[in-house]
Amino acid sequence: MIKKIAIYGKGGIGKSTTVANLSAVWAKDDLNCLVIGCDPKADTTRTLYGSRIPTVVNTLKDNRNPEVEDLVFTGFKDIKCVESGGPEPGVGCAGRGVIVAMKRLEKLGIFDEDLDVVVYDVLGDVVCGGFSVPLREKYADEVLIVTSGEYMSLYAANNIVRGVEKLKGNLSGIVCNCRNVEREEEIVNDFAKRIGTHVVGTIHRSNLIQDAELDAKTVVEKYPESYETQEYIDLASSIMNNQSAPTPKPMSDVEFEDFFKSYLK
Repeated sequence: MIKKIAIYGKGGIGKSTTVANLSAVWAKDDLNCLVIGCDPKADTTRTLYGSRIPTVVNTLKDNRNPEVEDLVFTGFKDIKCVESGGPEPGVGCAGRGVIVAMKRLEKLGIFDEDLDVVVYDVLGDVVCGGFSVPLREKYADEVLIVTSGEYMSLYAANNIVRGVEKLKGNLSGIVCNCRNVEREEEIVNDFAKRIGTHVVGTIHRSNLIQDAELDAKTVVEKYPESYETQEYIDLASSIMNNQSAPTPKPMSDVEFEDFFKSYLK
């Protein structure tokens, strides 16, 4: 049975880093992985492939009938890498690029291949129809939300929960990607409990992760024996063994404000 996960979260919270390192762990465990970047920045798979790859949107501009090898690139430990891409900044709808990419990949039979894990790195909130495609069109079976203990990150996470609830999706849990906020893990665990889910794993802030990314590698590849890699191994195992994926219950704006203010007293 294929594990199909859409990973959401506020822009800049570390979704791409999380997706890439989790995929690297699973691939090292001999699982066949497909990683699809759904961000117009097209940087999800950079640390898996070693450089940026052509996007589906840009490829289709020059080639209306691409082959699989024109859109799918093989990265670290044979991970299949795809970037949906999008329009130039200020022109068109970025979510449209996700729709185009999903339909083209489906037409080429990518999802019919022998896969164990499919991971989608999805930009921002799911309020945009395009970015909700992995969940709305059932390309993904479950959602993970990456957040820190910061106000705007949690606020975005609560908005994502609203979208997941509206789409009757399954929320597998929360990944706490720490930013060294005071009482951060306590805040994120409390947030998860209030929306009807749990924290599946915590990744602590580390310069080693950034060092690996500057070399266009995951920390799992560049520093396989590090504490940081072990955290991703633990998170990957937790996700795979997780059996709980209920439809979540978001807080109202008033409830969220009261929740967050309670930690400022």
